[in-house]
Amino acid sequence: MTIPVSPSTADLQQRLLAEQRSPDTERLRSRGLAANPAGRLTLRWVDRSEQTWSDEDEVPQVSRQTELLPDTSKTLISRNNSPDIPFDRSINPYKGCEHGCVYCFARPSHSYLDLSPGLDFETQIFYKTNVVALLRKAFDKPGYQCRPLALGANTDAYQPAEKSLRITRTILEQMLAYRHPVTLVTKGALILRDLDLLQALAAQNLVQVMVSVTTLDLSLKARLEPRAAGPARRLQVIRALREAGVPVGAMIAPVIPVLTDHELERLVERAAGAGAQSINYVLLRLPHEVKDLFQDWLGTHFPLQAEHVMSRLRDMRGGRDNDPEFGSRMRGSGPFAEFLAQRFRRALAKQGLLDASLPELRTDLFRRPGEGEQMTLF
Repeated sequence: MTIPVSPSTADLQQRLLAEQRSPDTERLRSRGLAANPAGRLTLRWVDRSEQTWSDEDEVPQVSRQTELLPDTSKTLISRNNSPDIPFDRSINPYKGCEHGCVYCFARPSHSYLDLSPGLDFETQIFYKTNVVALLRKAFDKPGYQCRPLALGANTDAYQPAEKSLRITRTILEQMLAYRHPVTLVTKGALILRDLDLLQALAAQNLVQVMVSVTTLDLSLKARLEPRAAGPARRLQVIRALREAGVPVGAMIAPVIPVLTDHELERLVERAAGAGAQSINYVLLRLPHEVKDLFQDWLGTHFPLQAEHVMSRLRDMRGGRDNDPEFGSRMRGSGPFAEFLAQRFRRALAKQGLLDASLPELRTDLFRRPGEGEQMTLF
């Protein structure tokens, strides 16, 4: 009797990536990924790669439908002390993101829910409940210190579910009621629905918006970010926010070697032309499971360029697929990374934005509703 040798976790990941693709083009239509491997924190791994299925068996199918699930967390505000992030607190109205961006650094967070960072991340969307009560509980604490709060720092606050759930809008209403400063990063055009609230916040210097732009190539965008707004629409969002008096910048993220880095100057030019007051960029990050998922995607969509992409990325990541170190994780290191930074600085200088930044947000206006106001009986 032959005793099978237990495969390594890496082997299991690769085998499940291959096993759980859908038929045909091995892609699920309008999804970023078809693979649905178990997350790194899964305690029990069911390896189906050795199973065989007869015609009578019901073959497991990967779900194509989006499920919206309540997240009944007891707290709403997350804290961090990362030295390369310009905020120390954030709110993510959603866990998971239907935009389906294949490179999303937040994908591994679904492992904490015992779900896959692959297709589950795009289809199993958790939404925060009780947001008004939780915000008021946090803001009303006697010792609360007001500092800018980042909205949607991990997953997009304006993904499709927001259209019906309106959680982000509810949070913005509370920000306005408390006169609390807030920042947003999004690639969703739905943000323009809340222009009334953003204008009211901007009038008191309480809001900044960064619109994420990745590529001007619509065909690449469709494969890279299948359910996010298109490039032209994002530029329109920048223009509309600027014209409405809302401080707005552009975040070129991620810059992907070989696939999008050649667009850097053009992206800066177009974003500046649309009215971006500040522009920044982030190099592609591939933490935890994302590195395998991204390489699987590369092999499907860009097989001839896949090795070149990863080789160049490793040159900018100290020989690794990913660099988690503070100070280098956002921009990379080495000659290729420095050349990219030089190109970016020249592009900014050409647009007159080399030292530009969005206006600093006010924290001195914070007040709890009713404080300092004459209470009336009627």
